[in-house]
Parts: sequence; structure tokens; C-alpha cells
Amino acid sequence: MVELNIVNLLLVMAAAWLGGILAKRMGFPAILGELLIGIILGPALLAVLETSADLDILAEVGILFLMAYIGMEINFKDLGKASWAGLLAAVGGFVVPFALGYYTILHFGGTHIAGLFVGIAVGVTSLATKSRILVDLKLLDTRIAYVLMAGALISDTLALIIFAGIIGYVEAGSIDTAGLVWVAGKAILFFFIALLIGIYLFPLLGKLLSKAKLTSRTLLFTILIIMVLGFSELAELAGLHGILGSFVAGLFIRDSVFSRQILKDVSAVFHDISIGFLAPIFFVTAGFHVTLDVFQTDLALLILVITGAVVGKILGTTLFYLPSGYGWREGFTIGTGMNGRGAVEIIIAGIGLQMNIISQEIFSILVFMAISTTLTVPVFLTWTTNWLKKRGELVKQDARNGYLILGANPLGLYIAKQLAEQNEVILIDYNKDLVNEANAQGVKAIYGNGLREDAFEEANALNKNTFIALTGNSEINLLSAQLAYNSFYIPNRIVLVSPVENGVGLNLLEHMDASSLFANKTDMVPWSYKISTNNFEEKLEKIEKEISTRNWFKNNAKNKDILPILILDENGIKRPFHYKDIIKPKESVVYLQ
Repeated sequence: MVELNIVNLLLVMAAAWLGGILAKRMGFPAILGELLIGIILGPALLAVLETSADLDILAEVGILFLMAYIGMEINFKDLGKASWAGLLAAVGGFVVPFALGYYTILHFGGTHIAGLFVGIAVGVTSLATKSRILVDLKLLDTRIAYVLMAGALISDTLALIIFAGIIGYVEAGSIDTAGLVWVAGKAILFFFIALLIGIYLFPLLGKLLSKAKLTSRTLLFTILIIMVLGFSELAELAGLHGILGSFVAGLFIRDSVFSRQILKDVSAVFHDISIGFLAPIFFVTAGFHVTLDVFQTDLALLILVITGAVVGKILGTTLFYLPSGYGWREGFTIGTGMNGRGAVEIIIAGIGLQMNIISQEIFSILVFMAISTTLTVPVFLTWTTNWLKKRGELVKQDARNGYLILGANPLGLYIAKQLAEQNEVILIDYNKDLVNEANAQGVKAIYGNGLREDAFEEANALNKNTFIALTGNSEINLLSAQLAYNSFYIPNRIVLVSPVENGVGLNLLEHMDASSLFANKTDMVPWSYKISTNNFEEKLEKIEKEISTRNWFKNNAKNKDILPILILDENGIKRPFHYKDIIKPKESVVYLQ
């Protein structure tokens, strides 16, 4: 009978928290810190912590939940944004390092199966950390961002399919034709049944629960766990590993099963249980299985695997990317971004160790490879994207365009109508009368709460380039801009800051990388009243000398009450007047007086 050692679990969780938080503060994913703390406090170094049967069980459940969550985070619609280029990057970034890893292991006397496992591990790309890095480097509105996300998705999915084949082969224990046909048949049957359940049964279940008004978050969370464990067992019955089943289950858990908001709530709980509790146990205990002896006994193999992983990923991506027509430099940049490994690689390596397919030494090498390659991503990607910028080759992606404006008040509607002449503009407001008035005047408006994700999703926020928060409440404006940043990665965020709320200043805007609308604290109410009563003049001033928006406002607002709302470039293209902008010669400022 396995008994839970609470003290050991407490120490492992404390170690995971400490390692994760230190890694995040240094700008790296939490799993990197969890792995390192496991190596430091585990048998490899200090031997303060050790694994146990109860921790192994929790860790195994943790990887099932983590793979399900990774599946839930994947949106196949993203592939359409850069499908061809992403496919080229994924194939090149997987095949070349896969081949290098495979032949390296064979060269050092390893088995073919061990070589295949190492090949998969060095071929995968970390999907979970890409969005955060792209946000931090302000790259989400570039073509390379979409290619990176699509490439990581295809690469990880390809790795799991090959992994499933290898597991099926190992479980069969035979190389005869009949055995291989049986293995392949079971795998195909699994995917067929999973497809039927995911496409037809899951949505039907969602409708039945909705009709019966069974929408309790606790109940739905329980159902979600049953789905994940059920698919995991189905994969096991097919001779595959449970992680493939949980990953596929996650792919089918979409808003067609539960309502959008309920799914978001349940997903948040699932995220906390998997990433906040169970998965860290797996990564810390994975560090326990690492041996530092490889630096003495297998140093040449360690260096070759890491070199093959880095060079293979970057070179393979660069070469295979050439047919896209976007140039080798962009391919090289994408290769540096895809060089990081993460959860999937460590999980696959851990399963290989558990099944005695790879040795503890090879497992240790793969862990050090994952750590070292992940460390390179922020550094290499920053360098290469700056290189592209200097050459003028960092291409903006047309997939994100248009404005999302919170606030259908007269001022918000006035600005929306101006911008809507050249862009798609959508307004969000919690006042039905204002929403109806905006729609009546030809500007699309949505009734919804600007602090809830469902309103943003209805407004297609993932495809918007700029978010403007224009309500009379600065706190709501800041919170909604934060939501636009964290959940929808909208690249540009502009916030109206009211002068009566002293607690809301420009320092907060800097912290969240947003800009203040009108380049100054502004009381919206009097200007909304002037616009609604038509008691204003619209004026235009042409700029002869380059000047910042802040200085323009200071120079022009000394003795008169004005509100700069737009900047017109030489071609008459309009953009909002805000703090973080420079007005160039021959451009014009549109202001109200």
C-alpha cells in the first residue's frame, strides 16, 4: 500500500515554488527553475529531497493534466495565419535536429529505439512559453510571431504522433508484419474513436448539461477530468501512452462543449491544478533522476547532443524556410525562436527513462539540453529581431488590424467614426442605449462588460491591432487594457486617464506598456457633452518640424481649451493622438476646440 508522505510532498512543492518564481523573475519559464531545483536539492547534488511511490503517482497524473491543458490552449485557427511558412519552419526545425539526435546516439553505441527517442526530444519546440516571450519582445504583430506559433504547434503535434508510433512498437515487442499492422490498426482506431467522441459526443454532452442547467463549475470540472482520464485510458488500451489521449482530449474541449465563460472558468481551475500543483511535482522529481556523472563519463555525447539540437533547429528551420520566399534571415530568426524546448520534451524523455528505453545518462543529457536551449531563446531572439529591424526586414503581419474601443459615449463614438473611415472599428459598452445609437450611426458596437473576456472574444479581439479604453473611470480603463494585454495580446493599448483620479498615473501606464489618450489627463464628460450638443469646432494644424505629442499638447494648450484626437500622415491615414507618438513633418493634428 502506498502512503502519502506529507512532509516530502510539502518540501517538493516548496522547492517547486521557489525554483519557479526565481526562473520567472529572471525571464525564463517556471519549469526551468523546477528542473534546476530538483537537480540541486535531489540526489545529484545536495540529496535533501528524494522521490517516492506517492510522488511518482502524483507526477504521472500531473503530466496527463499538463498535456490536456496544452491541448486546450491550442487553437487550430491560428494555423491559417501562417500555415505554409509555419509548416516549412516546423518540418525543417524538426527533421534536421531529429536526424542529428538519432545518428548521434547510434554513433555512440545506442539502440535504434533510444536514438528515435532522443531524436524526438531534440526535435520538439516549446509551445507553452512562446506567447509570453513574443509579448515581452513586442513581436505579436509581426509575421514571425504567427510562424513561430504555427511552427511550434505543428512540431509538437508531429512529435507526439511519432512518439505514439514508437510506444506502440515497443509495447508490441515484435517486428513481424502482423504485429506492426496490429499496432498501426489500434492507433488508427484510437484516433477514429477519439474523433467521433470529440466532434459529436462532447458537443451533445454540452447541450444536455446546458438544458438540464447543470452549470456548476465544480461539476463541470469533474466532467472535464473524466474526459481527460477517459481519453488517456483509451490511448492506453490502444497500446499508446496516456499523454497522447489527454492531449487529444484537450484539443476537443472547446466552447462548443461548454459556454465560453464557463469554459474559461473551468480552464482556469484546470490550469491551477495542473500547472500550479501536479505538473511541478513531475518536473522537480524529474530533476531527481539527473546524474552529473555525464559531465565526466559522457561529456562528448552531451556536447554533441546540445550542439546538434541548437544547430539542427536553427539551420534546419533556415534551410526549409527558403521556399516561403520570405528570406533566409527571417528563417534564421524563426529558428532561434524555435530553439527552446519545454514540457513535451521532458515528458517524452521521462517516459523513455521509465520504460528503460533510454538510460539515466541519456535522460540527464536531454534535461541539460532542454535547459541550455531554453536559456538561449530570449537572448538569440532579441538579437535576431533587432537585426531584422535594423535592416528594415521585420515584417508586420496583416492578420492584426483595426481598433477595439471600450466606451460608446459621444466622445468614443466620435473618434470611432473618424477611424472607421479607413479601419475596422468595434465598440464595446455596457449601456444598451449607447450601443444602439452607435449601431444606428453605422459603427459596429457590442453590448458587454469591458472587464470580461467574453465581450472581447465577441469583438474578435485576437485580430485587433489597437485597444482604446475610453470610459470616464480610469481604473476600469486600466483593468480592461490589462485584460487586452494578458489574454488577447493586443499589441497597442491606449488609455484615457481622468485628472480627478490621482491614484492613476503615467507610471502605471508605463508598467503595463500602455499610452495615455490625448497625451494628457483628460476629463471625458465635458467633451462628450460638447460633442452631443454640437458645441465645438474641429480644427487642423499642419506640422512643419518633428515634435512629440506631449510637447505639441503643452505648446498648444497653454491659453485655450483643446482636445487633440487624431494625427493624419502625408497620405491622410488617421491614427489616435496619444502620449507615445511622434508627429513628423507634413503630418497634421486634428483637434477639437
